[in-house]
Amino acid sequence: MSGFQAGKYFLPLNGPACIMGILNVTPDSFSDGGSNFRSQDAVSHALEMQEQGAGILDIGGQSTRPGFVPIPPEEEWARIEPVLKGLKGRLQIPLSIDTFYPQVAALALQNGADIINDVMGFEDSGMFPAIKESNCGCVIMHNGNTLEENTEEDILIRVRRFFQKKVEQAKEMGISPARICLDPGVGFGKTHEENLQLIANVQSLKIPECSFLMAASRKRVIGRPCGDPPAAERMAGTVAAHTLAQAGGAQILRVHDVKEAVQAAQVAHAVLCAQAGGNGIG
Repeated sequence: MSGFQAGKYFLPLNGPACIMGILNVTPDSFSDGGSNFRSQDAVSHALEMQEQGAGILDIGGQSTRPGFVPIPPEEEWARIEPVLKGLKGRLQIPLSIDTFYPQVAALALQNGADIINDVMGFEDSGMFPAIKESNCGCVIMHNGNTLEENTEEDILIRVRRFFQKKVEQAKEMGISPARICLDPGVGFGKTHEENLQLIANVQSLKIPECSFLMAASRKRVIGRPCGDPPAAERMAGTVAAHTLAQAGGAQILRVHDVKEAVQAAQVAHAVLCAQAGGNGIG
């Protein structure tokens, strides 16, 4: 059975899209910065998202909003560690850590994390070695802000070529495609039109045996078509974009609004199954 291997968990991903709930333990994230900065608040919100039906929790100790200034790995870990400790033994779903520091990834895996979600696309030469022996899941994102690319080239070609390169690198390190989830990086170094193309063309970006994640929740690509409402008021637009991505084959959706996303994914799956004569989608 195909699916996503995430540490001690195996997610088959043949039903409704798996919802990855966002837990930012930062004071400055673009949408919810500060709301879960205290570790006790973060733990409570994590447990609430699990109760609402999240299939994965994604903890981030560093904002990656446009124009962010990186904090050092020691500070990032200081934000994440108490949340991991507070959640120990209380989760029945995989725990993802959003980091691009190999040392933070290694510490997180030693303390119960199941997935490393790297918005820099595992470009640090130490990242694959840091996670190689853990059997953790790896979310590899295309970040157009950090890659040297021919930006005149079609965005779908650039992203797919990056994915192919990363999957080959992972294989060379002994990391199977079942452990890899690919994220096209909506909002990271792309124009508005390019972001829309990524959401609309999931099927052409997918790599065999790898999972696919879409993460457009509350981003500028959602706000712009509807008059740029505040980020917290972009839930309906997020559902629309993610439903279209799910119809194209996205299997994991990274969201702020878990309850609504779970319901939307279930309805979308039911409709897609009916369209396919009951066979569903891969």
